[in-house]
Amino acid sequence: MRHIDSVLKNLLDACAGHYGERLVSLAVFGSVGRGTPRPDSDIDLLVVAEKLPRGRINRVREFWAVEKAFRALPTAELQGFPPMDLSPVIKTPEEAELGSPLFLDMTEDARILFDRDGFLAERIRRLKSRLESLGSKRIWKGSAWYWDLKPDFRPGEVFEL
Repeated sequence: MRHIDSVLKNLLDACAGHYGERLVSLAVFGSVGRGTPRPDSDIDLLVVAEKLPRGRINRVREFWAVEKAFRALPTAELQGFPPMDLSPVIKTPEEAELGSPLFLDMTEDARILFDRDGFLAERIRRLKSRLESLGSKRIWKGSAWYWDLKPDFRPGEVFEL
């Protein structure tokens, strides 16, 4: 796992170098966040930054600079590990505050690498608290899972996360 720590430090350096003061939070999730990556795993990451361009494609284009910087840093590949692809989700603080189904899994397996003023940690904490109050459970079936958000749900009932 030490090679993952090195890769994640490089990822943080690349993001901080590109977004600078605009960077609010950076977290990895999925297999890397859970600490169970396979050799063919990618790095699922959430970037929360201010003053982002509008639209997903424009944000991905801007992220190319991060990818380029990340690839230029010394990597675990040099230690005999395969290179890891990046799979970013890029949001403004306002968008992150609105939430996303993605955050459900992040309550269980996010690894926060950078979090100015605890922004993302607080968002995840509030969601986790709400899930607990609903009795929500992440249910594993083999290597996949689903969420039972309200086990005592009754038809016609309305609830919010």
